[in-house]
Amino acid sequence: MRRPVLASVVAMSVLGGVWPVQAMACDGLRMVKGGTVVNVVDGDTVLLDSGMVVRLIGIQAPKLPLGRENHPTWPLAPEAQVALEVLALNKPVSLGYGGEEVDRYDRALAHVFIETAAEPVWAQLQMVALGLARVYSFPDNRACLDQLFAAERQARAERLGIWADPYYSVRAADRPEALLQRAGHYELVEGRVLRAERSGQRVFLNFGRFWKEDFTAVIEAPALKLFERDGIDPLGLDGVLVRIRGWVDDRDGPRIEVTHPEQIEVLATR
Repeated sequence: MRRPVLASVVAMSVLGGVWPVQAMACDGLRMVKGGTVVNVVDGDTVLLDSGMVVRLIGIQAPKLPLGRENHPTWPLAPEAQVALEVLALNKPVSLGYGGEEVDRYDRALAHVFIETAAEPVWAQLQMVALGLARVYSFPDNRACLDQLFAAERQARAERLGIWADPYYSVRAADRPEALLQRAGHYELVEGRVLRAERSGQRVFLNFGRFWKEDFTAVIEAPALKLFERDGIDPLGLDGVLVRIRGWVDDRDGPRIEVTHPEQIEVLATR
């Protein structure tokens, strides 16, 4: 599909689906003037007229290679880039900081609010609501996630954007062989915790009887401090139906390391 046609199709979708920001905005951010967006690098990264590169914290859009070797274009990555262009390109923005403010690539880590004649438009919320990004959080950047999760749930229920593409399907925890094929990928995995147990400074959420083969979520000591600070006991997840998001690796079967509580969504207690 040629870019002008793609842009017009995405523009109609974006302009027809803007969520009200006033009711959904996040409190407690450190707000600053950002400048004008002069380039949209991909679906979650923009360049400002000051030269500042801003990574839209709290979301992950489908990725473009951006000159990197052996990095394929993820499905719907061009659509996500165009959608963010429609929302933000050549428009003034404010930046909201709610955690770590700069990453190792010297990019600003901020929530981006596009200034309009009416209310500001929260870029992250719009991208998630369109189904062109999913919630992607860090232990040192956890602001505004409740609103983003709500938008993601609605987009997924309506099978918008990425949620209609098998590449982004929610995976089943009881299919470890299939999960192993997704090692190195960021995934959402659903299943019932067969056993939650502590071993030393770690908590293991086991989803099968054979821990060296079945899917496991591992909560290391630094993450356990965050759980304790939030009043959450991960051992209470025994028998609970959950959705876990994170990067899948292959260490004694498929595994996701949980670094902060928001990676685990409780779907049903029994």
